[in-house]
Amino acid sequence: MSDEQFEKLRQELRRGILVLAVLGSLRKPHYGYSLRKQLQDVGLDIDEGTLYPLVRRLADQGLLTSEWQQGEGRERRYYQLSPEGAGLLESLTAEWQQLNNHVSKILEAGNGPD
Repeated sequence: MSDEQFEKLRQELRRGILVLAVLGSLRKPHYGYSLRKQLQDVGLDIDEGTLYPLVRRLADQGLLTSEWQQGEGRERRYYQLSPEGAGLLESLTAEWQQLNNHVSKILEAGNGPD
């Protein structure tokens, strides 16, 4: 497999996971940079060109609320889960856990006796 093929598949795999990670991170208010930093701190590196459009799309879908707040000498737009977003996060988390369990079983089955 070429590096280009791997990168395309890796991005596809990460796309849905990033939505879940962003929603989970926004249980507490964050502005763009603080959200990006939190994700990086747990090992999910996401560039601004991916993060900011994703956050705006989630806000447009009513999954996030936002408000301008003064912080560290300048105004920043803080985002947080809306009630609808919190409900969706709960559902997506359950789905993620179920899928992760199924995929783990499949991957482990390749390592053990049939």
